[in-house]
Amino acid sequence: MLEYEMAAARSADLIREADRYRRIREAREANRASSRSQDREGPVRGNRNRFTRAA
Repeated sequence: MLEYEMAAARSADLIREADRYRRIREAREANRASSRSQDREGPVRGNRNRFTRAA
């Protein structure tokens, strides 16, 4: 019975560890996606005639 309990505890530990790893990975991916959408720099076009030419 002791071996069964140890195996069950180890299995529960592995499941918790895998869940933690998955949540950390998902958080990192979400953070990357969020930072990409916020730091998006558009192309530098248009309004070229806004400034006068230098002499």
